[in-house]
Amino acid sequence: MSNTTTKRVPWRDASLSPAERADALLSQMTLEEKTAQLIGVWVGASADGAEVAPHQHEMNEPPDLESLLPNGLGQLTRPFGTKPVDAGAGALSLMRTQERIAASNRFGIPAMAHEECLAGFAAWGATAYPVPLAWGATFDPGLVRRMAAAIGTDLRRVGIHQGLAPVLDVVRDARWGRVEETIGEDPYLVGSVASAYIQGLEQAGVVATLKHFAGYSASRAGRNHAPVSMGPREFADVVLPPFEMAVRESGVRSVMHAYTDTDGIPSVANRALLTGLLRDTWGFEGTVVADYFGIGFLQDLHGVAGSRGEAAAAALDAGVDVELPTVDAYGEHLLAELEAGRVDPALVDRAARRVLLQKIGLGLLDEDWSPVPDALAAGAGDLRSVQDTVNLDPPENRGLAARLAEESIVLLSNNGTLPLHSPARIAVVGPNAENPMAFLGCYSFPAHVGSQFPEVPAGIELPTVAASLRAEFGDSDVVYAQGCGIDDPDTSGIGDAVAAAKESDVVIAVLGDRAGLFGRGTSGEGCDVESLVLPGVQQQLLDALLDSGTPVVTVLLTGRPYALGQAASRSAAVVQAFFPGEEGGSAVARVLSGAVNPSGRLPVSVPATPGSQPATYLAAPLAGPTDVSSIDPTPAFGFGHGLSYTEFSWDGLHVETPETSTDGETAASLAVTNTGARDGVEVVQLYLHDPVASVVRPVQRLIGYARVPLKAGESARVRFTVPADAASFTGVDLERIVEPGVLELRFGASSTDIRLTGEVRLTGPVRSVDHTRRLHCAVDVEAAEAGPGVEITAP
Repeated sequence: MSNTTTKRVPWRDASLSPAERADALLSQMTLEEKTAQLIGVWVGASADGAEVAPHQHEMNEPPDLESLLPNGLGQLTRPFGTKPVDAGAGALSLMRTQERIAASNRFGIPAMAHEECLAGFAAWGATAYPVPLAWGATFDPGLVRRMAAAIGTDLRRVGIHQGLAPVLDVVRDARWGRVEETIGEDPYLVGSVASAYIQGLEQAGVVATLKHFAGYSASRAGRNHAPVSMGPREFADVVLPPFEMAVRESGVRSVMHAYTDTDGIPSVANRALLTGLLRDTWGFEGTVVADYFGIGFLQDLHGVAGSRGEAAAAALDAGVDVELPTVDAYGEHLLAELEAGRVDPALVDRAARRVLLQKIGLGLLDEDWSPVPDALAAGAGDLRSVQDTVNLDPPENRGLAARLAEESIVLLSNNGTLPLHSPARIAVVGPNAENPMAFLGCYSFPAHVGSQFPEVPAGIELPTVAASLRAEFGDSDVVYAQGCGIDDPDTSGIGDAVAAAKESDVVIAVLGDRAGLFGRGTSGEGCDVESLVLPGVQQQLLDALLDSGTPVVTVLLTGRPYALGQAASRSAAVVQAFFPGEEGGSAVARVLSGAVNPSGRLPVSVPATPGSQPATYLAAPLAGPTDVSSIDPTPAFGFGHGLSYTEFSWDGLHVETPETSTDGETAASLAVTNTGARDGVEVVQLYLHDPVASVVRPVQRLIGYARVPLKAGESARVRFTVPADAASFTGVDLERIVEPGVLELRFGASSTDIRLTGEVRLTGPVRSVDHTRRLHCAVDVEAAEAGPGVEITAP
């Protein structure tokens, strides 16, 4: 480290405010040193613990670190997530690189290191948790918060500072390949679950990153990167609320722009979005980072910049602080624009200050900063001392992954066949029955990176559904037939599968997706589909099994919902699991056996027909079935749907204040009773219906929910306090308002199963509201005499 950093300088003085420290450092930096803080370099950790090496990527040539480092470096991109490397060796490699970075620049400033962590730390040997769509299916923000804290702890202890998660995009078209990365099709569910994830990650000391801001999931025809055709009202009421909730409530410190353009304005160059709304209105103070190569796309894809310099100028002016994954537009091209006087140096100061503030907040400029991460604190001398010493998949992580998987599985239908009671012979059929990768999303390490290194083992245990069924049903004869592949057209194996079915007491048909990237999978980034029919010939296999005469339990391991044709009604049962992670096989088996009573609820609607997209439950009346269209978008199973092995009754709805003002609140409560013979969980969902409004409104939308576990025979009273703010929407003049009038409070087990309805009238003038409005309905649960108390889970 240079002599400058050994003196007592103000930017290392923890007694000063972060702002004072950042300003003091900024005042000493050259323009080249400031811009260096705005770039990253994509690297890969060394398997032998040596320094990281720049990653060779098809999008550009790797930079020369020797020439970059004297000016400093803002970010290191994915040191663990570029190739398989032992966690201890990776931590040693990153530590040595940070030593070099800090020693190479005048001020001893290390880089921030970031990784993907969408479904767990995307590193070799790290726990693969369920994907975000499965988080949504749990309706359990508290459990998601615990998972994120575990992920954050693993990231931080090997030297990672920032995680590129969660995704807050609201599903608008299930054909989009990245549906698996989203939390669902409802803004309130997305916002509340994502905020919990962010809180867990941030509390572990890791910078969370909201993405993709904003509108990415609404691209035309569900095509990745396609333009977004959406008016400002839908944008404000559907796309933005999850981001607003997260900025206000989660403590998030970074935001990533979307790739898409909305009405001709790319998000990466949208000053009104990235500065006007995000910072000036919502008060966000962290960093805005580029989605990978997104700044260059202003020139290459959007055609709104004629050069890399123009792209850099537009993005910097809009409010993008850091270019990821590697230096491109913000390097020599930005410096050339500055020298030519076409970019105001104050914009560089603004962005560099935000980066320095974040580094100060992470302790990277403290006097006692050390590059040695917690995982190597006991000794980091050489590779031998650290190899195989860092376990990123300990039993406590696997236990948490198992609970999330179990809570996320949705029982869509059941004619009484489930739970299974030790059938003599079980036929396990389908392309995902013996597929250990069937549980993993495209941003899990084995799918995202490991697929490029087929000679390297997955690094984690991935028991298949068939293996898990053999373990769960030890007295049953479990036979296996693949039937067909995931997406190939070969039907030659269907006959053998049907023969196995006819000789068995029950068929478990395990179907679904293969996660991948850019067309290499049936789900995942760049794996968009034309219709929601099961990939390949899986529907033909399923139909043949249904005709076998043996009861068929359809198990879906997917990244999106699919139309199931006749199987939706003819299957003995349908079980939906959205890429449930490394413990998914065991979770499925335990649900089928009844060891776990299913409690998941659909975060996205399951279509009845494969070609009715785009269609979500959050839609206006004319988006539903009408007499003037031959297309019926009514889903086979609606948002929020999910069955249990017990029964629940709902009654006693009481609206405490049937009339209140447009700035008031009301409360409504109902009794829920477990009338079945076994313990279970009911998810009480509160929807708002506005019969008459000044603009067209969705028929109903979720404004609150509660996950209520009840023992057999136990009752609880669930009470929602509903602020008038919950009825706000974007009016004719694009201002958010609360209007007087009658509202319906709909209490349902799903969006298609409303059990009780209450009415409340709002009185007084039309009221304007802003980003300080109340976003939640408070939820209270009181247990009845039959039980010791109810542990409620709600936002």
